[in-house]
Amino acid sequence: MPTATTIVRRAAVRADRVADTVTLDRAGRAAVAGSLVAEGGLGFDVALTKAAALEDGDALRLDDGRLVAVRAAAEDLLEVRAENPARLLRLAWQLGGSHVDAEIGADVLYVPATPAAAELVRGQGCVATPVSRAFRPEQAAHDHSTCGHDHGHDHHAHHHHDHGHEHGHEHGHEHGHEHGHEHAHAHDHGHSHDHGHEKHGHDHAHGHSHDHGHDHEHGHQKHGHVHGPGCGCGHDH
Repeated sequence: MPTATTIVRRAAVRADRVADTVTLDRAGRAAVAGSLVAEGGLGFDVALTKAAALEDGDALRLDDGRLVAVRAAAEDLLEVRAENPARLLRLAWQLGGSHVDAEIGADVLYVPATPAAAELVRGQGCVATPVSRAFRPEQAAHDHSTCGHDHGHDHHAHHHHDHGHEHGHEHGHEHGHEHGHEHAHAHDHGHSHDHGHEKHGHDHAHGHSHDHGHDHEHGHQKHGHVHGPGCGCGHDH
């Protein structure tokens, strides 16, 4: 007798490899094991190398390469609706807290037709209608193997390059240089911003300690040249 060892998910099932079909309810798909007989009479054992729930449209791969398609069996369910969507949300929360399986649609819930589920439905003022259909409840959130584990490593984003590189490079470098009396000085200050002012050409002993306060009112008290007649500085004395 052939043995089914692996599950092929719906998207990867090739129709030309399907040899037969087996119909299982939710409980049977959640814990498939033992021996099964498919609808066409094909008997096979199930010994999965990795336990996992089957979904409608999946297939079991036999050790000879053939596939057995899996179909969800019709089950007795309650179709639950409510005029107020908030009631469905509260009901879904309560169903989850009570470990009751539920299939969630845009404006409907499907739950097993059990007394416990029916009581929760009534408690939220929702309307339940008995139906028979395939049951495809939401998967439990306990398997973290498909969580993606991106860990958001992009969060480092190196934001530390903004560190105040505006360092106030305005430094008051307007320096005032109006010198209080419009000297028309062609002093050729050169201002390569060495702040030494060696290029003043006439020993401006400004005393610039440059602690970047740069009030630089210069006042020309220390220009080191006496403004007298014929000094050649172009000043109208």
